[in-house]
Amino acid sequence: MVLIRGHALVEGNAKGDVLVLAEPLSFWGGLDPLTGLVIDRRHPQHGECLTGRILVMPAGRGSSSSTTVLAEAIRLNTAPAAILLGNDDIIIVVGALAAADLYDRTVPVVRLDAAGLARLADGDRVTVTGSSITIDR
Repeated sequence: MVLIRGHALVEGNAKGDVLVLAEPLSFWGGLDPLTGLVIDRRHPQHGECLTGRILVMPAGRGSSSSTTVLAEAIRLNTAPAAILLGNDDIIIVVGALAAADLYDRTVPVVRLDAAGLARLADGDRVTVTGSSITIDR
């Protein structure tokens, strides 16, 4: 088992398999909240399903409308189980907090340093508990 410590931007617990994105993703125009699929045709992971996965990316990308798309995906149970970021992203945080408030569904958002992000690989089985990330290896 490998333990990584981060900073919880949105508290919560989750388990799932890691999906490391090669590039940041804007949920607005990049995620279909009905299916959980990456729909941005220019994104390297176009077609990947985020539903129930532990999404890892260096940062979010763009539009304030992403808050609405993320909150809707959380409401529809098509969102990632947790989001692990290299940078604080207020847009992602607000989407997760809005869903927690409106729908009583939590998707933890945790900021990790570069070393922590580098320890995560596609397919790793991860448990998120507050600001702690445990990789089951």
